[in-house]
Amino acid sequence: MTDAKRAAVAAADWGTTRLRVWLLDAAGGVIAERRSDEGLLAAQPDRFEAILERQLAEMGAPVSLPVVICGMAGSRQGWVEAPYITVPASLGEIFGAAARVPATARDIRIVPGLAQRDADRPDVMRGEETQLAGALARLGAGRHLACMPGTHSKWVELADGAVAGFQTFMTGELFSVLSAQSILRHSVDAEAKVDAASPLFARWCENAVASPAPLETSLFRIRAATLLQGLEGADAAAALSGLLIGAEIVAARARFAVESGPVVLIASGAMRDLYAEALGLAGFAATIIDADEAVRGGLAEAARHMGMTGDAA
Repeated sequence: MTDAKRAAVAAADWGTTRLRVWLLDAAGGVIAERRSDEGLLAAQPDRFEAILERQLAEMGAPVSLPVVICGMAGSRQGWVEAPYITVPASLGEIFGAAARVPATARDIRIVPGLAQRDADRPDVMRGEETQLAGALARLGAGRHLACMPGTHSKWVELADGAVAGFQTFMTGELFSVLSAQSILRHSVDAEAKVDAASPLFARWCENAVASPAPLETSLFRIRAATLLQGLEGADAAAALSGLLIGAEIVAARARFAVESGPVVLIASGAMRDLYAEALGLAGFAATIIDADEAVRGGLAEAARHMGMTGDAA
């Protein structure tokens, strides 16, 4: 049994398909954890409170325990909309704009997402801002460039504790769509697990970085290699992954005007390994921060800033 009475706050990362809930002590340490498939899609339109309360009850959380949430629960289709904050924005501005969930017995607040309202580069994020808060607690002042892999990867420029700008890359979604719905479905094993040590991953990534070419032409080479060179499904998956991640790095390098140097890689699992390898091939040194630790740390920082743990900033 966990000592839920020691919990200072409950923290939830509520995504589109997944929900993670933690009981945290005053220092941000994990007392208990629950994970489920009850993301936004399962909670719509009116099951958010019931789902959250069941998760908290199963961890023995006191009925008065406050809750801080990030992610899609704050979207327009979520529990309560937490409107986007325009960048550049400091952590104080972000946390200060958290939305309160009305008509609940608990103090429940949802961290807002971020919007880049540049007419030529409109962009949004929701959930990643909390990971950035957790990462910044470790990185400290100065300028940092962060890479956050995922279905929609984010590259973010951080300056002295503020989010200065960012760009989204649909790399993960492109891999899924291309391998399942394009002509490449005849070549790529969409279920294959791509190993960061794969020579095919490295080769196609290096080529994408060293000799950038439009994806419209580069992608078909995978199909051609299947027909002419006997490229098999798992290797074709590695080639496609290397090509797309390499193209992402090239575009990010141009967007943020960097040729090399340190990149803060906020990731875990297979994505962490693939991007660390790709960044190294492109000449970047990666400082790795675990994505789960970052989001927990960010939620703890948000709760502290809002006085939910009794020690407001």
